Amino acid sequence: MLLYQIALTLIREVGPVNGKKLMAYMGSPREIFEGDRKKLAAIPGISRKLVQEITSNEPLQNAEKEMQYIERHQIRPLFFTDKGYPRRLRHCEDAPLMLYYKGNADVNYPRVVAIVGTRSATSYGSTMCEKIIEGLKDADVMVISGLASGIDSLAHRHALKTQMPTIGVVAHGHDTMYPAQNRNLAKRMQESGGVISEWSSGVVPEKIMFPRRNRIIAGMSDVVVVVEAAYKGGALITADIANSYNRDVVAVPGRIYDKYSQGCNQLIKNNEAALATCAQDVLKLMGWETIDKTTRSMQKELFQQLTGLEQKIVEMLAEHGPSGVDWLATEMNIPGSKLSSALLKLEFGGLLKSIPGNQYQLA
Repeated sequence: MLLYQIALTLIREVGPVNGKKLMAYMGSPREIFEGDRKKLAAIPGISRKLVQEITSNEPLQNAEKEMQYIERHQIRPLFFTDKGYPRRLRHCEDAPLMLYYKGNADVNYPRVVAIVGTRSATSYGSTMCEKIIEGLKDADVMVISGLASGIDSLAHRHALKTQMPTIGVVAHGHDTMYPAQNRNLAKRMQESGGVISEWSSGVVPEKIMFPRRNRIIAGMSDVVVVVEAAYKGGALITADIANSYNRDVVAVPGRIYDKYSQGCNQLIKNNEAALATCAQDVLKLMGWETIDKTTRSMQKELFQQLTGLEQKIVEMLAEHGPSGVDWLATEMNIPGSKLSSALLKLEFGGLLKSIPGNQYQLA
């Protein structure tokens, strides 16, 4: 099956939308390549040229080479239907069909904070980045960023320094590293974190790929923290995408005349981001503040009194982290009304908290 999954992603005209449409009509990647050609040609919006590309031998031949590459370099392919695919990202309409992951960190870590910013980080930005990560180290979070110069690299380095898992999302295949000076950083990250890309080997970075990379950063995270940004740039694109995905966005303010604080200040001014001057602001926004021992003891006692359904909900959220009501209902195969009633009871009992985007997480 992997051969056909990879082959599908190697066809230039098959992006996330067309790929998922093909899957919906044909049933599986294998059927797309080996199934009824008339059925394939009859799919709305699928051009004759695309059908010809699918029915040629080239995609499968290229997929065989890619399979050899990822096996040789211990890269894990994650198709969007796989259980191990980033669950936060899966619910985004334009989520990649395939991700190539090299590392040890759980891509479905319970709490994920994206930290992004300018490639031209100032001393103020560097200090704030380090301060925020230092304040997050006891909150059991994973840091995700874009492995670019500036704030991205600083975020990864500070996370490694504080022994926090960190994943970098890159805009090229795993056989390339941009910028080149981050090659050693990427290797260190793969030991306790990871590097992830939607691109196969041989793909070099192009300008158009960086916004696509940014949607993965936004989609994999619970909250996006913009540390420094000018009026235009990749960090603001990530923030905009995060808002469209109903993710929380926070920005670190700065002096109004500083070039690399103007983007952050504008986000705050336009109510597109909450203001954050420290990690505690992020933790408070997300409801991730440390729970004292008394509260934990009360929750443990309450857990023992739960019904089977209520315990199952708590276990699901403990395993998967913040989750939407629709996703929970589908995964648990129960009516939405019955689920909503149980969620409400758990929220009143202090075991769950509702968060933006019609999602719930453990309190």
